[in-house]
Amino acid sequence: MNAPVLEQPILRDGHATLPGLFRHRVNELGARVAMREKEFGIWKPISWTEYGRRVRAIGLGLVALGLERGDVVAILSENNKEWIFSDVGAICVGGVSCGIYPTDSANQVEYIVNNSKAEFLFVENEEQLDKYLAVRERVPTLKKVIVYDMEGLRDFADPAVMPIDRLYALGAEYEKAHPEEWNKRVDEAQPEDLMILIYTSGTTGPPKGAMISHRNVIFQMTAGQSGVSVEDGDEQLCFLPLCHIAERSFSVFWQLASKSIINFVESPETFAENLREVSPTTMFAVPRIWERFYSAVAIQLREATWIGRLAYRWALGVGRKRAAHVMDGRKPPALLDLTFRLANWLVLDNVKRVLGLHRTRWVVTGAAPIAPDLIRWYFAIGIEMYEVYGQTENCGIATGTNPRALKVGTVGVISPGTELKLSPEGEILLKGPHVFMGYLNQPDKTSDALRDGWLYTGDVGTIDNQGFVRITDRLKDIIITAGGKNITPSEIENQLKFSPYISDAVVIGDRRKYLTALIMIDHDNVAKYAQDKGVPFSNYASLCRAQEVQDLIRDEVDRVNKLLARVETVKKFRLIDTLLTAEDEELTPTMKLKRKLVNKKYAPLIESMYKED
Repeated sequence: MNAPVLEQPILRDGHATLPGLFRHRVNELGARVAMREKEFGIWKPISWTEYGRRVRAIGLGLVALGLERGDVVAILSENNKEWIFSDVGAICVGGVSCGIYPTDSANQVEYIVNNSKAEFLFVENEEQLDKYLAVRERVPTLKKVIVYDMEGLRDFADPAVMPIDRLYALGAEYEKAHPEEWNKRVDEAQPEDLMILIYTSGTTGPPKGAMISHRNVIFQMTAGQSGVSVEDGDEQLCFLPLCHIAERSFSVFWQLASKSIINFVESPETFAENLREVSPTTMFAVPRIWERFYSAVAIQLREATWIGRLAYRWALGVGRKRAAHVMDGRKPPALLDLTFRLANWLVLDNVKRVLGLHRTRWVVTGAAPIAPDLIRWYFAIGIEMYEVYGQTENCGIATGTNPRALKVGTVGVISPGTELKLSPEGEILLKGPHVFMGYLNQPDKTSDALRDGWLYTGDVGTIDNQGFVRITDRLKDIIITAGGKNITPSEIENQLKFSPYISDAVVIGDRRKYLTALIMIDHDNVAKYAQDKGVPFSNYASLCRAQEVQDLIRDEVDRVNKLLARVETVKKFRLIDTLLTAEDEELTPTMKLKRKLVNKKYAPLIESMYKED
């Protein structure tokens, strides 16, 4: 099936590469605000002129240090303005930008630097610099390491390491001596040039470096916004890892396309506070974030007065009736619309203000499956939520729901310029200008993913007669029980994660008589439940072992089982009694449990659920 093909996969401004578009935006927007970052409690604006000056200084500074076209520049940092300055600066002078997750270990940094043959590395601070220092003898390609924040490093001296202020100065000096170099470098960029490397999260082995071209990105700047678009002046919050294709698209590429304003969170810990301060007008997040918001409201509701609970149930009921019309593409009756306005004014607006979403026009969820009931809840409180599907290998979005094409339980319709078909096994195949160039240094993996111009996504799905795409599961994750029944675990896991007390779950049962699950509890919500009930616990592991917590999770599993066919029900479960973070190998940097690794690492725990039979 094909969506309408774009005649020219370039921006309306006619620029075929990111450097050309960036230069145009800086000249066009000048003193307008491009981004904000909080310093000493105050949100400080950065203009497009300043954005351009910083990018130009970094790019030409790298040229002064010896960067040649095609050289890889790696970035190891939390999200901040310098991350984007370094990223765009390297790209504009012909470098290839490569983000590294700030939670990666020193060994993982070593792997990516060596695999990409990076010649320059930007690091955020002393903590990230230490990772380089631990492996410096094993990363021979690196010529220079540049540090953003020198706090704690004032007396540190190393010929291979320099502060970013020195790089800014070096770039300014180089520009004075070579005034034509910047424009020359920008003009030399070609659509088919390698622009960025994005290393996959490595759920099935070592990370693979996906090669993304200017053409891939420029195409997605238009096609990716065909359903819901970021508009001139929109406020966005930059908080997911910038080395992931989703945040990179939303906070770097789409900003250039739309002229929106990016606001950086101070740290992962201040996300909720910063969200309430900014109240973005558009927002992208992974399902884990949307689940947490719902859980926070559900927990607060249980502590509310009976009047508060009654008011919320009434308002949500009104919201659900209105949402049913909106989601079906029908205009709500005037009386219902008026009643919803009252419900919003009295109750629902307060809910959205607590979350920091009271100014939000729409939100987008993607990068992992989400429970349909969660989407319905957001619509009911007055926040339009749309789901997109895509992956690193197609540079972001392939399908999406939008106000004109919405069917909950699907990932929408095909984006303009995208071709999509199903293999005989039901695997989703994609073709279009957004399909990547292949995996760096891995021809075998590339030939597995790209065949006859089609990208084999590894996802199994269906397409209905209206063109809506539904993702069933990952091809390798489908469970075939001992009785020969095919089970899609992600649907069951999504229902489990809809509970405010369950953070994540992995359903097990391949070649088994019945299904079981490993469950990761939501620490904050379960700890509060235990405190309110007077349940003693000393740490996370003892909290998981408490009988009252086991009973609580059993009730949540039973609730989900009532919604499932008998063969899909979870007969037994075990709790993962280790509090996992992004640094743990069981989780991807986007906080998804690695199914294969979890099955291997917790094999004895899994066997304990079957050995009694």
